[in-house]
Amino acid sequence: MSDDKPTTWTTAITQIEPNHVRLRGYDIGELMGPVSFGSAVYLILRGELPDEKVGRLMEAILVSSIDHGATPPSALAARTAASTGASLSASVAAGLLAINRYHGGAIEDCAHQLAHIVRRCDETGQSLDCVAEVMLDEMKQAGQRMAGFGHRIHTDDPRTKRLFDLAVEAGVDGPHMEAARAVHRVFASAGKNLPMNVDGAIAAVLAELGFEPSVMNGLFMIARLPGLIAHALEEQARQRPMRRIDPTNHTYDGPPPRSLNPNP
Repeated sequence: MSDDKPTTWTTAITQIEPNHVRLRGYDIGELMGPVSFGSAVYLILRGELPDEKVGRLMEAILVSSIDHGATPPSALAARTAASTGASLSASVAAGLLAINRYHGGAIEDCAHQLAHIVRRCDETGQSLDCVAEVMLDEMKQAGQRMAGFGHRIHTDDPRTKRLFDLAVEAGVDGPHMEAARAVHRVFASAGKNLPMNVDGAIAAVLAELGFEPSVMNGLFMIARLPGLIAHALEEQARQRPMRRIDPTNHTYDGPPPRSLNPNP
């Protein structure tokens, strides 16, 4: 860049010069190919590249939330906008604007709650289960809910165990994941069928990776974006304009169940 004009503000994210693009200091051409998208997301948000196992874990987090059918508010918002003839960018923007505290934001809320359990455990010297039980009781008395547990569809979210297994393989298992397990045990001992959902698993894993809760909703947006694009495009390709969309009255007619390993 020319030094003729004095700068008035700085950025540490990406350096742009004629014929050069450097992301956090790395030449973008060197990143293209060897570095996965999950690792690049980690790099741009954290400033350093993760190791290979953590990179795969980041990929898994993004894949886990790429879509959850036509019923979430973000998918409905994107489809509703698309049905009006809105552009792809406007339709997807409508979907992203629907991602807030009660849709996607459970990840951030859960991260704060898990951190609170860990902190109280450190301060009191009590076990995670004891602290979790007391905190859940306090939340119940205050009319609050523990984020990241229970699901309107799943009784055993298939994504949760997989993320935790990958986190353990990556060597990032720690107090936040233990706190999440403690909450699950407390609910189970009370006879409440509130298993950890994918939001809770993502919150615990991202906290172990050192992400601040304030960025976690953004990571959910990154993950869900391809799904919103697919819903908007399908809406305009297969449905009539300006229809009244019933989120539950639809039938899946895509490929039947298939596996990456058809002959294990």
